[in-house]
Amino acid sequence: MFVLGIDSSTQSTKAVAADAETGEVVATGKALHPAGTEVDPWAWWDAAQQAIGQVAEQAPGPIAAVSVAAQQHGMVAVDADGDPVRDALLWNDTRSAPQARGLVERHGAERLARRTGLVPVASFTATKLAWLAEHEPHLADRVDRVLLPHDWLTWLLAGRPERACTDRGDASGTGYFDPAAGAWLPDLLAEVLRGRSPRLPEVLGPHESPGRVAGFEPLEGAVLGAGTGDNMAGALGLGAGPGDVVVSLGTSGTAFAVAEEPCADPRGEVAGFCDATGRFLPLVCTLNAARVLSASAEMLGTDLAGLDRLALRAQPGAGGLSLLPYLDGERTPDLPEAAGTLTGLRGGNMSPENVARAAVEGMLCGLADGVDALRRVGVEVRRVLLIGGAGESAAVREVAPSLFGVPVEIPESAEYVALGAAKQAAWAATGAPAPPAWRLRAERCPAEKIYQGEAVRHAYHQARRAVHGI
Repeated sequence: MFVLGIDSSTQSTKAVAADAETGEVVATGKALHPAGTEVDPWAWWDAAQQAIGQVAEQAPGPIAAVSVAAQQHGMVAVDADGDPVRDALLWNDTRSAPQARGLVERHGAERLARRTGLVPVASFTATKLAWLAEHEPHLADRVDRVLLPHDWLTWLLAGRPERACTDRGDASGTGYFDPAAGAWLPDLLAEVLRGRSPRLPEVLGPHESPGRVAGFEPLEGAVLGAGTGDNMAGALGLGAGPGDVVVSLGTSGTAFAVAEEPCADPRGEVAGFCDATGRFLPLVCTLNAARVLSASAEMLGTDLAGLDRLALRAQPGAGGLSLLPYLDGERTPDLPEAAGTLTGLRGGNMSPENVARAAVEGMLCGLADGVDALRRVGVEVRRVLLIGGAGESAAVREVAPSLFGVPVEIPESAEYVALGAAKQAAWAATGAPAPPAWRLRAERCPAEKIYQGEAVRHAYHQARRAVHGI
C-alpha cells in the first residue's frame, strides 16, 4: 500500500509517496509558491495539484491515503461560498504586532499562557484576525469560517464538504484553542473579531479521518488523514522521542520536543503546542534561519558553499564579531520591528571569513537560546536532531554541537514534514493503535570544544543586551 504526504510550506509544496509499511519513498513532486507574507490560498491549491500530479506519474501503484501538513498560523478566512475574503496572512507577517500587545495588555501573559499555551505575538492566527477586524472590517463581516493552511487544502481535497476539519496540533497554534482540554475558545475568537463568530473546523483525533478525496481524479477515493502543522509533522516523520530536541533550520528556525504534559510559559518564549500523536509539542520559533546564511553569502559575493569555506577558515568567536540575525524582525525574542546588527567591528577583524563565521554563529545562538528555553520548562535534552536546508551546511554542522552543548545528529536527507504527513495517512488508513515505526538513519556531527561555544554565546548575549536591552 502506498500513501502520500504533502508539505505545503512557506516557499513550496512538496509531495512524497511512500510505502505504508516501511516508509520507503517511491515518488516525489514539488511546486513553488508565490513569495511574500500574504498569499492567495488558491495558489497553494494550484501548487498542491502540480506536486500531486508529478507523484501520480511516478508512483508504482495507486495512493490509498493522503494527509496534508502545512505552515502553521496562516489566516485563511473564507466567505459563505467557500472563497477566501482576502489573501492569507502568513506566520511571518508581522503587521499584527500591535494587536498582539493589546491582547497581552487586556488579559495578561500568564492567564493567556495558561488558557491557550501561548503568549500572543504577531505570528499567531488570533492576532491576524484582530488586525483584520480593525483594519478591514468590511472583509471581517464576510468571514463565514476561519481555516488554517492545512485545513484549507484538506477541505478542498474532500470536495469542500459542509464539515471542515483540523487537528489538535495546528489548532493549538491559533491563540484561541485550549491545548490541555483540546477545545476551541470561542470567547477569545469573538473578542479578536469584535463580536463576530465565524465557524471553526471540527478538531479530529490524531488518526481520525475527515473522509475521502472527492472530485480530484489523481487521488479520488483515497482516505484523508486529519492533517497537521508542519512542525508536528516533522516530529512525527522523525519519530522524535524522550530526550530528543528537533532543531529545524528552514525559512524559520524552530526547536521543539515531544512531551507528555502541556506547558504554559508566561514569558512567551515556549509555545505550548499539541503534537500529531495525542501528546504535546513545546516549541520555540525564530523568524530568521536559513535566510541569514543566504543573505550573508550574497553580501559577501559568494554562494552557500563559499560561505561555508569562509566560515570554516575563521576561528570560533569570529574575531570578536557577533551577529544579531534579526533580518526580518524577530519572534523569539519578541522584536517584530528589529533589524539585524553586526557588533564588535574593529580594523583587525573586518574580514569576509569573520563575517561568514558570525552569520553561522548568530543564527545558531538564537536556536541555542531556544533549546535552553525548552530546558527551562522541563524538557530533557539528550541530543539535538538537526534538520532543514541550513543543516546541510558544513560550517553549521561543525559549530552546532559547541553551541547546543549536547551531541548533534543529522538525520539522512529527507522531506520529514511530508514523510510525517505520509505516516499520518498510513495511520488513518490502517486504523492501527499507533503510527508505523519507520527507521531513522542519522549521522553524528563532530564537536568543537564546549568552552568555545560558551564564549560565543556569552558574546552574543552581551551584544543583544547592548542593542535591545534584553
